[in-house]
Amino acid sequence: MNTPLTNILLKIFASGFYRAHAGILCVGFFVMFGMVEPGQLLNYHKTLMLTLVSSPLMMVVVFVCWLVYAIKSWHYVVGQITAVNQHFLFYSSNAFTRGRQFKSWFYLQLILLLPISVYGAVAAGVGLAHHYYLIPLAIIAYLFLLAGLSAMLYRGIVNKLVDGSTQGWMLTLSSKWRKPWFSLFIYHVFDQHKVTWLVTKALSYVLITGFFLLFADVAHDIRVAGIALLAVVVAHVKLIFEEHSFEEKWLSFTRNLPYSRARLFAGFAGVYLILMFPESIWLFSRFNPLIASELLLAGISIAILFHCLLYYIGLDMEKYMLWIFFLFVAIFWLILFRLLLVLVVLNLAVSFWVFWRWYYRSRIVAD
Repeated sequence: MNTPLTNILLKIFASGFYRAHAGILCVGFFVMFGMVEPGQLLNYHKTLMLTLVSSPLMMVVVFVCWLVYAIKSWHYVVGQITAVNQHFLFYSSNAFTRGRQFKSWFYLQLILLLPISVYGAVAAGVGLAHHYYLIPLAIIAYLFLLAGLSAMLYRGIVNKLVDGSTQGWMLTLSSKWRKPWFSLFIYHVFDQHKVTWLVTKALSYVLITGFFLLFADVAHDIRVAGIALLAVVVAHVKLIFEEHSFEEKWLSFTRNLPYSRARLFAGFAGVYLILMFPESIWLFSRFNPLIASELLLAGISIAILFHCLLYYIGLDMEKYMLWIFFLFVAIFWLILFRLLLVLVVLNLAVSFWVFWRWYYRSRIVAD
């Protein structure tokens, strides 16, 4: 796809992304290939790939890791798009049709996903050669889905006005409504981050549908729903990060207002209850009210934990993604052992402690 727009996007974003993340990628390459004896390397990765294409559980873990990588690429590209020196894209790229823009952004994201897509494509080929069909096809579809949703996100941002002075329909409609403190970010999402929200909801739908298709024989096991909900919350990490960024940029003055930390902390539950309202409808339509409530509490508590973590580490996306990965693994095992209520209590206790200790010390760390 050798078009002028594609070439410009590759020079601006692809080369910059790999330069900025060369260290992490080298460490990942060393972990995957450098820590195995050369004579065992081929058999090791063949076994790893066969495990991936034959085990739905392994597939879920790998898909979440790939999603974290994709979110990191979103954060980099969106940050670069909104940089002052890239504002020419808002005018020059819009000279192309939306279809042409989508193809160029799609191709860019495929290049950004190369470290995972090459391995995924080889794994899919190994699976097909050994007569595994469902998961290899799911791998290819998932990679194309990530690229397609990313292209929609980038194209939507570039097609907005540079100065952002046009007020969206949400703010126009709600101009005379009373707005509680916790609801401000919700209005901000539907005014400035509609595409991100839609992409996140699309990923949630894919994750939920995929989980219950792959685990159809145990679809009523609460652990399946719990793990699916954990993956859904991870899909919301970009929005969670944006919430903290919005709070630090526009709401930092609230630290001088007479709002108790307990009240502010309780407001987080309201934010994530609204953001995850579509998932709540799914929960209560599929499970009895008691189980649905337990699952919803678990999901909201995980989201609050992910949010409060940012008061400790600041707006450092790279460090944040590492924390999210380790927390995902820990929470995953708690769900496997049916400790959902323990998970809720533990998440809220840790979240409140971090929030209470670090709220007035929170600082912005440049990524």
